[in-house]
This record gives sequence, C-alpha cells and structure tokens, in this order.
Amino acid sequence: MKEEKAMPYTAKTMEYLKRTSPAQSEFYQATQEVLISLRPLLDKEKKYEKHNIIERLVEPERQIMFKITWVDDNGIVQVNKGYRVEFNSALGPYKGGLRFHHSVNAGIIKFLGFEQIFKNALTGLQLGGGKGGSNFNPKGKSEGEIMRFCQAFMSELYRHIGPTTDVPAGDIGVGAREIGYMFGQYKKLTGRYEGILTGKGLNWGGSLARKEATGYGAVYFAQNMLEASGNSLEGKTCVVSGAGNVAIYTIEKLYELGAHPVSASDSRGTIYDRAGINLETLKELKENRKVSLSHYLDEHPSAIYTPTELYDTKMNPVWTISCDVAFPCATQNELNLNAAKELIKNGCICVSEGANMPSTADAVDCFQETKNFLYGPGKAANAGGVATSQLEMSQNASMQSWDFQTVDNKLKKIMQGIYVSCSETAKEYNSANNFVLGANIAGFKKVADAMIDQGIV
Repeated sequence: MKEEKAMPYTAKTMEYLKRTSPAQSEFYQATQEVLISLRPLLDKEKKYEKHNIIERLVEPERQIMFKITWVDDNGIVQVNKGYRVEFNSALGPYKGGLRFHHSVNAGIIKFLGFEQIFKNALTGLQLGGGKGGSNFNPKGKSEGEIMRFCQAFMSELYRHIGPTTDVPAGDIGVGAREIGYMFGQYKKLTGRYEGILTGKGLNWGGSLARKEATGYGAVYFAQNMLEASGNSLEGKTCVVSGAGNVAIYTIEKLYELGAHPVSASDSRGTIYDRAGINLETLKELKENRKVSLSHYLDEHPSAIYTPTELYDTKMNPVWTISCDVAFPCATQNELNLNAAKELIKNGCICVSEGANMPSTADAVDCFQETKNFLYGPGKAANAGGVATSQLEMSQNASMQSWDFQTVDNKLKKIMQGIYVSCSETAKEYNSANNFVLGANIAGFKKVADAMIDQGIV
C-alpha cells in the first residue's frame, strides 16, 4: 500500500510494531494494508479510536513459542521451533491452520494469524483468529520421521488447545496425514476424543469437501465478482499457481464451471498445458506419488515445463501466460508488481487469491488502479477453507456427517455471503469493487464491535 495514503495513527502503529516486533516484514505488510483501508471507517466512526481498538487489535492475545525435539531415522536428535499465535478471540475460539515449512518464523505466523481474524469474521461464523506451525519441512522425510515430529509437536501444543479454546487445522505441509498423527497424540495425552483439530480423516470425524474447500471457495468468489459485472467463468482461460490442495481443487472447480485452467507450479518448476491441465495426472503426481511436476511431461509431452533455475528473476512464468483470470494459490508474495503488469498486459481481468497474501503491496495497488479490474484479496477469496473447518466442527459437535453436496452448497452460500458483505461495504464507503477495503472494513467492524461489547479484557 502506498505510504502517502497513511494516516498519522498508521505511522505511529507501524513504528510501534517495528520497534517491539523487529524483523517481521510480512506482519508489517499485512497490518499496514488493513490500517490504510480502514481510514474511511475511522474518519466516520470515532468510537474505535475512543476504545483504542487499533492498538488492541494488532497485539496478539497470546504468543506461544516452544522447542520441538525428535529423533530422525539415523538416530540423530533434531531440533525445530514451534509456534502458536492466538491472536483474537472476540468472535469465538481461536481458529487457524498449522504450517510446517522451512520458511516459518514468528513474523510469518503473526501475519497469517492477523489475516485470519478478518477472514474468519467475514465468514459470518463464530470463530476467532489464530495460526501456528513450525520450521520443520515434511518434504523428503520418511513416514516415521513425520509421525515422530508430529507427536513431539503435539506434546507441547496440546496444553494450549481445546474444542472451545483453540482449534487448529492444516496449512502448507500439514494435510490429513499430519493431522492424524497429531490427533492421535492429543488423544493419548488427554484421554479425550474431541474435535480439537479440523481436516481430520473422513473415517474418524472429518468432513467431506474439506480438502476441496479453499480452492472451491476461491473459484466461487471469482464467479461472484465476474457475474456481478455481467461476466462469467465459462470459457475463460485461467492460470493457477501452486500444486497443493488449494491449486488442485481450484482447477477441479474451474473445470466444473466451464473454465479452462492451463497451469500449475511447485517448488521445483511450472507446467503450462495449452490444452488444459489434466486433473487426473496432476492428482496422481501430487496426491499419490508426491513427485515433481516435471513428471507431467511423461504423460503429456506437448506441455511446457520450466524448472525454477530457468525462471526470469522478475517473476514466476505462470504470470506470463495469456489468461482471463488468475488464481495465485502457492504462498505469500509470489505475485509481484512485474507479474501484475504482465497479467494485465496479457488480458487478465480478474485475480482471486487462493493463498494468503500472495500479491505484494505494489501488485495490489496496480490491480486496484486498473480500470474495471476485479481483485479478490485472500482474506475474502480463500475463506472457504476455514468456513468448511467450522462446518466440520458443527458436524463433530452434533455427531452428524453431511454428504459432499450438502457441504459444498453451504460453502457456496458462505462465499456468496462474503462477496456480498465485501461488495456492499465497499459501496457504502464510495469505493465500488474495492474488495480490499470492503473485506477489511466489514471484518474489522464485526471484530471491533464485539471487543467493545466485551469490555477491556
């Protein structure tokens, strides 16, 4: 976001955060985006300043850091860092994923937790915001190593979570396998079988459509944006980054709605298939074999694979492909200003974020300054995952299991509600189609009003 738009309180708050939470650039980025977009609301309603809501909101209620020791297959003791940031509980128990990736640090967990506050608020569900994880990387580890790490991680985390306190889920590096190992350890330590994690296996409390939800939701949000402008996804060429659950099921839903997805990417390279990404092959490579996308060429030799060592330093080649709609579904800050300009130059009219804060601040400015361009920020567009996590919690609490279509229909309705909330809020503040402003103000109001109602706690 552009500094000149900032209010004095923004500069003051950012200076405070940089002084008290040094070297947390992703957290500063997320915070500044929210604070700047809140200006019209704070100019209009002085109660938030009176109650010092900004200063109270940017400081997590609780930050937990811990050591994880485990033994690898060679008998060597390994040490990792673990984190859980319980950011805000004004609307309900803390809710947010666990990320296992070598890049994880306190700043990344705080940015993710801060974003989660507003994302959860936008769903309309009673969920607070939190996030956690570790700098452990499951890639290249054996099943035994992953199990032992997850057990060691939960041996510390279990004392801080509970079904009405904090309910973690999965994120990058944490799927049903890791959730299962952590759940088993929690059950052993506590003697309780309860819904303290979401993303569970279907045969022991999980929800149908959970792994699909974030990707499906990003597509539903794009569909809502396009339809409101008199357009649709049908027949649109779409580029997708990433090759995890979010990307795979973004591609799946795009095909269901008549779109044409042509790309995917992983940590080792990017695949471009002009004929359309073969979903069956993609699932086989990433869900079953867990191998590089380079193997896509074994089945589809006409596709183009670009390894990371051949990337242009300015951007991922995904963003150089001519398209109508783009879905960044990999990780934070993967889409920079150069990529944004390239997308627009090549005909892109819409971006819907499946990942958390995948666009840099100057890329977001570029999208918003482009006439008639539709930009769906992650806190709104990728809220389908946490929404369906709450649906899993509802099923666990009521001892029910809903069919896939029931969950998908509920998800579709929730994503429509998020779009309407963002859209109407943006219009209320004379910024039609500014979904960044709409999402931030709508989410903030709900959380801030609850904080005021609950007193100084």
